Amino acid sequence: MRKSLLVLALAAPLLGQVRLTRADTQIDIQVDGQPFSTLFFGPEAPKPYMHPLRSASGKVVTRGYPMIDVAGEPRDHPHHRGLWFTHGDVNGVDFWANEGPGPKKGRIRLNRVVEVRSGDKSGTLTLVLDWNSPDGKTLLTETRTTTIHADPALRLLDLDIALQAGSEKVVFGDTKEGVFAIRLAAPLNEPAGKEKPGMASPTGKMTSAEGLEGEKKVWGQRSAWVDYSGLLDGEKIGVAIFDHPSNPKHPTYWHSRSYGLFAANIFGEHDFHADKSRNGSVTVEPGGKLRFRYRVVIHPGDTREARVAELYRKYVGT
Repeated sequence: MRKSLLVLALAAPLLGQVRLTRADTQIDIQVDGQPFSTLFFGPEAPKPYMHPLRSASGKVVTRGYPMIDVAGEPRDHPHHRGLWFTHGDVNGVDFWANEGPGPKKGRIRLNRVVEVRSGDKSGTLTLVLDWNSPDGKTLLTETRTTTIHADPALRLLDLDIALQAGSEKVVFGDTKEGVFAIRLAAPLNEPAGKEKPGMASPTGKMTSAEGLEGEKKVWGQRSAWVDYSGLLDGEKIGVAIFDHPSNPKHPTYWHSRSYGLFAANIFGEHDFHADKSRNGSVTVEPGGKLRFRYRVVIHPGDTREARVAELYRKYVGT
């Protein structure tokens, strides 16, 4: 009996805690004493990314490739790394599909770590990042604050991203290749009727705030949030991305695909509308800023069972 009480006493302080541990090239994140994710920002990473993301039950909801090989996963799009924020055309430089060197491939490099703070109810980390062109010129300085909230059933992740232009103006070009994205684990993909042998069976479905379902009705449309849910190792699990009302062009367009790419992107209007006369680009004048805020919710159950619409209302009310 005394031993059981001692175990409970030792475990109790972990409940509700968010613990962040910094190393040279990464920051490990635990919630309630269990691993949640790791933020990678070392020189070998073409951009900062979080991998893997886990549910409160411990299920990994993001694809392993290209960081690790997982049986049944597709090995396409090696630039889809966990969770990331980049864009495919910034003054003509590609920060999206930027694996390997190239004349138009940029890199997002760590400038400095401002804060790494653990807490009983939340943990926060703030980084300053440089968006560098192939010749090493810094086109943008990004200040990214990530807040992880403790919750017994959900995993809640907030990102507040401020992008500041330097001495020259910066143009975010009109392309669907961006911006805030997650590559989901293969079982959460939507069935598309063309699955390859040996791949995990897709069980997912994306649902927008308007109640539209499936890639054909969600891709390229505008919505305040989209939820992507399915079965993962026999458990109903979903991942939702919330677009904050203060974001530019809210509600965002969605570059969300049946193969597991899950992205919010305000810039790709001519792709999303299939109209080359449209121009969704955004120009930031010298010294000017763009700010984006998002919330990621990893939840048990499907969209309705998790009450995603109610969770969004709570988010925008904070």
